Amino acid sequence: MEPQRLSLLVAALAGCLLPARGCVICDPKVVEELSSLETDYLPGHLEAKHHKDVMKRVKQAVKDFQDLPIDEDSYMGVVDEATLEKASWSLLKDLKRITDSDVKGELFVDELFWTLRLAKDTFASYAAQFQKEVFCPNKCGLMLQPLIWCSTCQKQVHSCRKSRSCGERKVKVHQMEDMILDCELNWHKVSQGLTDYSFYRVWKNNSETLMAKGQEPTLTKTMVSPKDAGTYRCELGTVQSTPATIIHFHVTVLPKRIVEETPSPNTETQDETAPGEVTLDRPQTSATLQSQSPGPEKVLRHRLVGLLIGAIVVLIAGVAWSPHRTPPPRSSCRFPLPFPVPHPVLGAGAEAEAEQEQRGQEPSRARGARGPGCCRDPKQGKSLGSQGPDPSSFRPRCGSPSQPPGAPFLSPTQPPPPSDLGGLVPLHPHL
Repeated sequence: MEPQRLSLLVAALAGCLLPARGCVICDPKVVEELSSLETDYLPGHLEAKHHKDVMKRVKQAVKDFQDLPIDEDSYMGVVDEATLEKASWSLLKDLKRITDSDVKGELFVDELFWTLRLAKDTFASYAAQFQKEVFCPNKCGLMLQPLIWCSTCQKQVHSCRKSRSCGERKVKVHQMEDMILDCELNWHKVSQGLTDYSFYRVWKNNSETLMAKGQEPTLTKTMVSPKDAGTYRCELGTVQSTPATIIHFHVTVLPKRIVEETPSPNTETQDETAPGEVTLDRPQTSATLQSQSPGPEKVLRHRLVGLLIGAIVVLIAGVAWSPHRTPPPRSSCRFPLPFPVPHPVLGAGAEAEAEQEQRGQEPSRARGARGPGCCRDPKQGKSLGSQGPDPSSFRPRCGSPSQPPGAPFLSPTQPPPPSDLGGLVPLHPHL
């Protein structure tokens, strides 16, 4: 058994000889709630002759909270402030639940003592958790921990003594970089009676030189050199003669880091230098390179703008090369003609002229002809032309619904044909 646990066990056994008070009743809020239960709740929920006996049993049950087996792993007769507050809050919550239920008589008494038994079990679990996790958490050195003795409800500082030295640490640092020695441990913030951190340089002859002292738990030395390699010692003092923590640091200074330098693209500066002079450009840092290179969003935006400009250029070129003159409207007549129609541009062939001569007509130089159905004389019921088959055998499909039946088809761009054109109607006013 460790020395601090042995001394604590002796103190706990000595406390058993004193009047028992119990850890939970050390909280003033619990004492106040029990007094309110006696003066405010009992008069209206229990007969007056039972008040004194019930309250005597209640106070004894609360004091019995400390009546737990002494064990270094579960309960040593002490708790810290946080554990006492958790146990007290649990008991006060259960008492309030009983008073809010407005239960009376014998049922109230049974409910009250059953609640006190559960509260004692809850306190035992909290005490065991404290003993395993919170009691003297330091693995080395000296910790001054404030504790509450359940037998006397007194708060005292307990000395948790472990091994004097907290070990050695190896530190490696490159030349021209910063060396940081950290002396803080996780239990330093909850310990009491601590003073200052002191850092010493330990030489080969075991002599020491004080380098820093204060409340800061770290020592920082900038731009170390090979002469800074060696042994350092950190010591955390206490109000007692024994230090709380001692840590040794073995520092090794490594060669300077090799950093690849990229040549600067600035050629103007090189041109301006005088002959024989050399200008060393500062290597660009990663932040500078990142700021010069465009981001993915900018690259995507530039590509989209380029595609949009290209589409606009293609559209303008297509409109510029399209024909400026719309073709003349075509007739809606869709039926075969009884005679060959010469090409409107190339003119009539030899066969067309010969056929016209045989019919006793002078060869016409008109380029094209209308269908007989579209050029029918409404009075005579026949075509203006005297040649060709009977136009009544043709069924024209021309004109619009607004044209009267038998009316000649007129293009919006054509003048009305003369009354006697030899049976031929020019297709275009310019021909």
